[in-house]
Amino acid sequence: MGARAQYVVVENGVWQRYYSHWGANRVVGDLMPGPAAATRCFRANEEIDEWLADLWCEGAALVDHDRRILLWFAFADSWADHLAARAVLARTWPGWDVRFAHDGLGDLIHHLGLGRDLTRFPGWFETFDPSGFAATEDSEPWSVASVRLPDGSVRAWGTDWEPIEHLAAGPGLIDRLVASPDTPALTDMPYGGVHLDPQARTVSLWAVQTVAGVHEWPFQRWEDWTLDFRGDDHTWQATLLSADFPFPRPSLATALRQLGDGLVTPPPDTGALLARATAAPGPEGTAAVVNPSALVPHEPNDPTPAELTAVRGAITALLAGAEAH
Repeated sequence: MGARAQYVVVENGVWQRYYSHWGANRVVGDLMPGPAAATRCFRANEEIDEWLADLWCEGAALVDHDRRILLWFAFADSWADHLAARAVLARTWPGWDVRFAHDGLGDLIHHLGLGRDLTRFPGWFETFDPSGFAATEDSEPWSVASVRLPDGSVRAWGTDWEPIEHLAAGPGLIDRLVASPDTPALTDMPYGGVHLDPQARTVSLWAVQTVAGVHEWPFQRWEDWTLDFRGDDHTWQATLLSADFPFPRPSLATALRQLGDGLVTPPPDTGALLARATAAPGPEGTAAVVNPSALVPHEPNDPTPAELTAVRGAITALLAGAEAH
């Protein structure tokens, strides 16, 4: 299957598309060294003349040098990993507008003025009956769903559904939620949350992952409701949760260290040394023996030592702040 990724580079009014069969898991790592390194990396991939389908694209980036805008998405292993990546990119792309593409490829295509539908088939957003909803007994749910009750209080549940799935289930989900038993207190941050306010007829949603279609509101059965989309900001829902069901506050330090551990120092450019070694005659005119694995020239598309030093400096500064809290 692979982990397919699509890249777009915009420069001097021209945009080009590139493809990697395995690049989705490396999107954050490829972006961290900054605009120049990311552009070199993406252009080293296969140039293509088509868009991947949303279903198959697991990571993507659009680097717009003309407008200094970066759009990207990739799946993060945890809430902390997503926030750590956002923090590092904010430092290594100074002067750029760095945005997480919550609508997946839809955001990239929209940025180019091509709408949002090129990678989606008609009827791709499927609604379903909420009768299959079941709150999770796990203390590390995928999402948190909360409801404002008629008396003004708020109840919340951990669920195994992704945030967007709650909206696909329609307003009938509210009765299912209210009839559900309490779920365990959270021991880790979820990937997103949904808050439903029947009196105000408002849905609030946040996520640290893509929520494809979020800009095509209203969805079926929500026609007279308002969507309050908050990107990856969970803090508003956090203020609504009761004292016995709070969001945890995991440290970003571990996630930042993992990003730092994933950096590698490129080998020195030893091409000239290798040439001299192979040209030098051996004893009594015999050929010199050179171990090529010991003399590997630096790939021109890889981050330079200076670029990696800048990333490490950004991570070190962020670590200092995270550990202080």
